[in-house]
Amino acid sequence: MASSSLQICALLLALAGFTTLVVTTMSNRWKVLDTTTELVTADWVSEGLWMDCAATAVGSVQCKKFLYMLSSDPHIQACRALMITSILLGFLATVLSLLGLKCTNIGLSDEDGKMKLTVTGGFLFILGGLCSMVAISWYAAMVTAQFFNQLYAGTKYELGEALYLGWAGSILYILGGILLTCSCKGKEKQNYSHNKYAYSAAQAASQPCMYPKSSETVISNKEYV
Repeated sequence: MASSSLQICALLLALAGFTTLVVTTMSNRWKVLDTTTELVTADWVSEGLWMDCAATAVGSVQCKKFLYMLSSDPHIQACRALMITSILLGFLATVLSLLGLKCTNIGLSDEDGKMKLTVTGGFLFILGGLCSMVAISWYAAMVTAQFFNQLYAGTKYELGEALYLGWAGSILYILGGILLTCSCKGKEKQNYSHNKYAYSAAQAASQPCMYPKSSETVISNKEYV
């Protein structure tokens, strides 16, 4: 019962991280422009992986998609690939984890098979969390390096809210995967201890019992006569 509860809690954490990373990938707030220090007419300017947006003085928001995806900077293209890979791994991990939960009757009915599916799902969650963590940290490092570089002639942006949201989602991803793996590890140890005890009991039962004769109760034929 405790193992099933741990698996459900771990899956919910991983699903929360999955949803957060989907929102982060589609967000256009990966980096924002401080309009108080830059000479721009917009109230705020932000940029994401797929488009950039700006808010005018009248309150309207105008977004423009990148015309050519391959014309973006190499680190942006790499971050796109890593985020998409993280989402695909999370989707596959969710399906495998649902099939491997002890409280579900979907798919395999064998307990060992379910345990293998759950462990695989947990490993994929961890791998997806690492992919998103690398992408977000790489993007943040590039923004920070451009901001503090005195020789950089382009527009200097600051870290946007989507990066912090992505870091939180990556942590939930990894934490959910670790808990899923640990729940099955504990079950494996329990089965090993039970099998070891059963084997010891069977081995003890198969051995013949030797009862030594007591010298006090043995009467020779000579003394009896």
